[in-house]
Amino acid sequence: MALLATDEISVTFGGLKAVDGVSITVEPGLIVGLIGPNGAGKTTFIDALTGFVATSGGRITFDDRDVTDLPAHRRSRAGLVRTWQSLELFDDLTVAENLSVAAERQQWWSPFVDLIAPNRRRDRSAARWPLEVLELGDLADRRPTELSQGQRKLVGVARALAGDPKLVLMDEPAAGLDTAESELLGQRLRRLLDHGITVFLVDHDMGLVLTVCDYLYVIEFGRVIAQGTPAEIRTNDRVVAAYLGEQARRRNAAAGGEPSS
Repeated sequence: MALLATDEISVTFGGLKAVDGVSITVEPGLIVGLIGPNGAGKTTFIDALTGFVATSGGRITFDDRDVTDLPAHRRSRAGLVRTWQSLELFDDLTVAENLSVAAERQQWWSPFVDLIAPNRRRDRSAARWPLEVLELGDLADRRPTELSQGQRKLVGVARALAGDPKLVLMDEPAAGLDTAESELLGQRLRRLLDHGITVFLVDHDMGLVLTVCDYLYVIEFGRVIAQGTPAEIRTNDRVVAAYLGEQARRRNAAAGGEPSS
């Protein structure tokens, strides 16, 4: 049984259909990828899955439950969490404190507690295992401003894990990373599967996506144009034309070849 499934999900902004009848399934224990050109609707699709934009049609099922109309915080509590392209870490807190804050379940009285005891001791136990899994333990007492971009990206992933999710949707986690940092990220994402966490990965780094994903969906102009294993996607003519071909043209132009369109 699929952990996450969408049935003809659509998202419309005025007259623009950003996501147009997308149906996917994410089986537990896998890394499933979503790729497509800029403007294809990838981030909007993640926003819809996690409740940050409303759908204009279709159905979302998570863990055998219809979550289509649930607000974002209730989906998160059910175990459906995400990372963000903009990390937005708390620079005045340590890495461990960032994770502890993310793990806290906010209640209606939480703001009053923060006012009364702003410096109270927080339970850091929820921060320990994500740091161990991602091998970030030596960074626990450092602040985000002291970290490299690659380390900050991994902390962003760890923050999502602190909420004890079943599925993590990752939006461009490799953006801004060099090749070595991207390879390290991929290795650590695969480790999440051993801890019962399924991953839905959106990224432009084709080396990362084709290496770590078990299954891939490709969208263009808000619609799925292909799906299959990484080996199948590599040789799909429509994908090559829509996405891989675009990257090849850009590389060719950057190397002094014919201009990219």
